[in-house]
Amino acid sequence: MLLIINDSKNAYFNQAAEEYLIDNFDEDIVMLWRNDNTVVVGKNQNTIEEIDVQYVRDNGINVVRRLTGGGAVFHDLGNVNYTIIQTYREGLFSNYEYFTEMVRDFLQGLGVRAVLSGRNDLMIDGKKFSGNAQCVRNGRMMHHGTLMFSSDVSDISRALTPNRKKIESKAVKSVRSHVTNISSHMRQHENNETEESSMSAEQFMLLLYDYYLENYPDAASYELTDADKAAIRKLADEKYSTWEWNYGASPAFAVATSRKFVFGLVDVRLNVSRGRIKDMRIFGDYFGVRSISEIEELLTDVEYRSDAVAQALSRVNLGDYISGMTAEELTELIVRGSV
Repeated sequence: MLLIINDSKNAYFNQAAEEYLIDNFDEDIVMLWRNDNTVVVGKNQNTIEEIDVQYVRDNGINVVRRLTGGGAVFHDLGNVNYTIIQTYREGLFSNYEYFTEMVRDFLQGLGVRAVLSGRNDLMIDGKKFSGNAQCVRNGRMMHHGTLMFSSDVSDISRALTPNRKKIESKAVKSVRSHVTNISSHMRQHENNETEESSMSAEQFMLLLYDYYLENYPDAASYELTDADKAAIRKLADEKYSTWEWNYGASPAFAVATSRKFVFGLVDVRLNVSRGRIKDMRIFGDYFGVRSISEIEELLTDVEYRSDAVAQALSRVNLGDYISGMTAEELTELIVRGSV
């Protein structure tokens, strides 16, 4: 296993680094890294509807889309990110217990009662400090997560504008009431009393690095080479820093329906012309092994009828694209709208 401390704070470089590593290395990898003020949106999300555009622009906050599904998150230098990359095998996707175990054990050693809760969150005393997401690409799998150590919670609240469907379904009043920082729950080793930790986020990241190094017998440190960094910068310039990747052109949709399921929000936008589906996009904070663009292409030019949509969807395993969703549920959402 290769252990990497990526000391870049540039969001576009760091997202490009994940793609570069998953595509160009055969070894198992753990990378630790931080972003300066950034909103990171999920692969399947409609960026404009997830952020406060004016606040983000006025405060110089970066916006970047990642390779994985799930919801939008805010990163600052008080947040530590971890990325795990390995060969994909059956049963790993959506196995958050497996991928978060090392982090949870590490935090337990610091006196932090971290537990895996819900779909993909790590929590302390009912409050979230870590969101996790996954993707599968060319036979390799990536799991990554945030670790809020000393983040500015007010920026999280103001930069993100959650979809109203998610707010109503969870009865959430604000982002602030549901998140917490790890540093607020750490015990000082000297007196074993619970108080705010004086440790910095960078020191916390280095401790986590040492923990991985000590607990994986085959772990070895790896520094990104000049050639690695040049290739990552090129990918960042050509993809991750572009408007096309991070926002994309969204047509004016005539039909817009959404529904919150147990596995996430699914938001369907499409035009219907002469009784056929056109310009289709499926947004949401769901997860899936395969690209949702294949479903969008599959349903384009299909007649806007339940039986026609159902017949088209019967040709694929929809769960590969939207984990947990059935073809019947998507058909009903597309043709009949929100229920």
